[in-house]
Amino acid sequence: MKPYYWESHHGNFGDDLNLWLWDFLLPGFRDVHPDVLLVGVGTVLNKVLLPEEGRKLVIGSGFGYGSLPDMSDGKLWDIRAVRGPLTAKKVGVDEALGIVDPAVMVAEMPEFRHLPKAHKKSFVPHWESAIAGLWPEVCATVGINYIDPRGDAKEVIAEIARSETIIAESMHGAILADAFRVPWVAVSTSRNINSFKWNDWANTLGVSYRPRHVPVSSRAEAILKGTRFWGVGFENPQPETAPQQDASPAPDGELMVREREPRKAGLRGAAKQMLAVPSALALWQAGRAEPQLSADTALASRKARFREVLDGVRRDYF
Repeated sequence: MKPYYWESHHGNFGDDLNLWLWDFLLPGFRDVHPDVLLVGVGTVLNKVLLPEEGRKLVIGSGFGYGSLPDMSDGKLWDIRAVRGPLTAKKVGVDEALGIVDPAVMVAEMPEFRHLPKAHKKSFVPHWESAIAGLWPEVCATVGINYIDPRGDAKEVIAEIARSETIIAESMHGAILADAFRVPWVAVSTSRNINSFKWNDWANTLGVSYRPRHVPVSSRAEAILKGTRFWGVGFENPQPETAPQQDASPAPDGELMVREREPRKAGLRGAAKQMLAVPSALALWQAGRAEPQLSADTALASRKARFREVLDGVRRDYF
């Protein structure tokens, strides 16, 4: 058996954790049923992403983009759990199978337990915001720790666990925060953020998705997201039907411009930071908002149900 995950060219910890989470949850799964694809964490129930051929074992995946694959053949699709009730309804299975995002089980791993707190507040942007925005500079301006979602998954998760409050544009930033009992505040910089998948997870734990708006931090970010920056609108090139692989601008967060004189580059950087002041103010305000956290009993109940699913998989596949 091998795990499937959507691989961003830039890196995205919420998808990358599939590389090691299942070895903890189902030790030895790679040694059995080599013809089966384990479809786990991620919004990957999409006919464009998953191969048509072969057997699939679905444990906690979600819908959110494009169209579903044909999942009607029970010989090819073994659906043990999906991320939440919205995905269950979309797929056409019992809503009771919409248990929780499997990423909550990361908090059970010994290496993440009892990590000391190091950050008062941390911001985890969506990966698209990270590749095009000025968020490290914005966070530094308002005294908030910046967590890059493109970093090594275990390091990103440890930084979340070490925080006292998480400001999350990344859905898995909120999911992991909640799993580690770290209060969180949801924010959004554009309409590109997928509310379906957020609500799918939120419904499993009795929390709500009401993101606070934070303006984009750069012109390049506005171009990428098809939104407004300082009153200038940028048209979204196409509706999002699946996770986008590579839509980033130049590495400096703007369209490619070669800087030959250091002084001009410094002035340009200062100008960018000035233009990002509305983003900094909104992020600072988000950090002062009342955070939320699911009830201990709700999280424990969902994790118990997910363990039952894992027990069933072990019984039937090992």
